[in-house]
Amino acid sequence: MGIGHYENFPVASLLLPAHLRPAVRAIYRFARTADDIADEGVRSDAERIAQLAALGRDLDEIAAGRPNNWPDLAAAIREHALPMQPFHDLLSAFTQDVTVGSYASFDELGDYCRRSANPIGRLLLSLYRRTDPVSLAQSDAICSALQLTNFWQDIALDRAKGRIYIPRTEMQRHGLVPQDIDAGHTDSRWRALMRSLTAHARAMLSWGAPLARTLGNRIGFELRLVIQGGHRILERIDAVDGDVFRRRPVLRPADWVVIGARALRM
Repeated sequence: MGIGHYENFPVASLLLPAHLRPAVRAIYRFARTADDIADEGVRSDAERIAQLAALGRDLDEIAAGRPNNWPDLAAAIREHALPMQPFHDLLSAFTQDVTVGSYASFDELGDYCRRSANPIGRLLLSLYRRTDPVSLAQSDAICSALQLTNFWQDIALDRAKGRIYIPRTEMQRHGLVPQDIDAGHTDSRWRALMRSLTAHARAMLSWGAPLARTLGNRIGFELRLVIQGGHRILERIDAVDGDVFRRRPVLRPADWVVIGARALRM
């Protein structure tokens, strides 16, 4: 799925209230396990799909209140009345990763992000009992933007797995083809494409940012850090003129100083 095991999301950090950390860890473990099935190892496509389907049956057992392979997740869902659909959405996206290697448009890619990234934010909001439409929409924007940011960061890595997450319409608009990715071309066409892609993700992050102020407290500050971390990666991509092939952007200790300062100013 290319989201780095959800490293862009808060995962049971010290900023989270202690009583919520077990639930966040359980959500993270389920998502990471499913992600690994889709992405890691030497399984055949049929084996990956079968194992993801088995996770879906585990969710059905949890929903029915029967013994299952995920007692920690079942306890979190029961204690916090978490919705089941986000978990099924994750499995749907991971299964799609096995069978789909490219996307025609931002609409198609957005539908994928809706199921691959947005469920994590929605589940976290459920833990905080913040499920009003505005908060959910802002969370979706942030989560999808982080997913896209990770895609733009990992274009070469994803291509090596047979996947291209840049919409074909965007590639065509800039006169590019998949072979340009294979060759690591970074001419003016590629630079223009990458500027448009980073601008797209940046706008989504900014649109969702008010959620951090709405949530407030520790989770609000953690969300500020997450948002600013996304912005910093986008800046790093722009700083290398989109050359993610030879200079993959990563966050270094000095970047976290900048991120922390910006989060305090939000």
